[in-house]
Amino acid sequence: MLMDRQDAGGLVRVGREVRGWRQADLGARIGCSASTVSRLETRARHADLTLLRHAAGEVGVPPHVLVASLGLGASSLPPPTTVAPDRPRCAQEDPMRRRTLLAAAGLTAPTTLLSCLDDALAATPDPTGSTIPLDRRLAAARSRFDAGQNAVLLKALPSLLADAHHAARTRQEIPLSRLSATYSLAAQVLTKVGRYDRSRLTADRATLYAEWSGSPLAAAAAARELSAVLRHQGQPSNAQRHIMGVVSLVEATGLTTDAQASAYVQMLCTTSYTAAVAGDRNQALAMIQDAARAARDLPGKPPAGRLFPITPAAVDLYAVGVHWALGDAGAAIEAGRGLHPGQFRTAERKGRMHTDLARAWWQWGKPEQTASELLSAVRVAPDEVRDRPAIRRMVTELQTHHARATGVRELTAAVSAKA
Repeated sequence: MLMDRQDAGGLVRVGREVRGWRQADLGARIGCSASTVSRLETRARHADLTLLRHAAGEVGVPPHVLVASLGLGASSLPPPTTVAPDRPRCAQEDPMRRRTLLAAAGLTAPTTLLSCLDDALAATPDPTGSTIPLDRRLAAARSRFDAGQNAVLLKALPSLLADAHHAARTRQEIPLSRLSATYSLAAQVLTKVGRYDRSRLTADRATLYAEWSGSPLAAAAAARELSAVLRHQGQPSNAQRHIMGVVSLVEATGLTTDAQASAYVQMLCTTSYTAAVAGDRNQALAMIQDAARAARDLPGKPPAGRLFPITPAAVDLYAVGVHWALGDAGAAIEAGRGLHPGQFRTAERKGRMHTDLARAWWQWGKPEQTASELLSAVRVAPDEVRDRPAIRRMVTELQTHHARATGVRELTAAVSAKA
């Protein structure tokens, strides 16, 4: 069988031929050329996973069959015969490899940890045998992200992915949703530290497992991360098209619970920012206004564990980013005028508030205000400045062009200091 041979392209080809379509016909439906469809059918494992997913959907390949045919599903994993220690599998590899693999990346996150996660994405490690419930471990991993502890999170992700895959062998909704959420979290931190190639891979997998689970909230989380990495890869229009479909999916739940309402507001914010990056000013402003209205009834302090802990203040912070992306620094500063760190529960969000305001001040040509916001970000969440490539570039440009501006020398020293 094609699925047993892990021939996803062959499944697409058979589905297309059953419908009597030419490659050009399928290409017209998914927005690509006939030659791209040909490459997808013959070399699916090297194809764009989002495009492959769309092609499979058009010809009727179920999500769980596509997952298995790519070697990503529970059915494709061999049964475990041993229990691995609860540590990254690559810890015993060549130290020189670990030191040099990502040395040029300039990240403060240890290269060993990024290498271990790369290995875990290439081949899922054996389950750890941990007795701690997976939902508790996933919550703890999210708290590491919220605390701005990127290195600690990167260290935990390989074993978490291994155990999430093992639990998803049941093919039940909750374990599959947790596996999707784990990949979404991995994509989130990889995007933050600038590893966009690996982030794209993990976001695509999160999307596949979310579809397999049938959970709209898991689908929303995966869509948010995929749209983020598409923006960073210079594909804002594709990001915009992708996220719009998920807005409808979440809205179709009826928004009868606070969790669903929060997911809906988050999707509106993500859509707004994505539209702004794509240059769609009307769409961006309309969506952020819709988000602000929809967020009025959300609590200022969401309960712990909520997948989308969006608040009215968080929507205002998104508005800062939207106006910045549209090139309107004055409107961005005005949107953030009432924001303060006490409105945000986590160190990561507090740091993000300061870096977003710094971007707006920098866009407006105000180096002293930029340095002040970045210093505040370093104090509350150092990794928000040290690990994000765009923010590090801002620090470098401040040092190069405005070395005598108030706060720049202190900022440079703080960023250069060991975490």
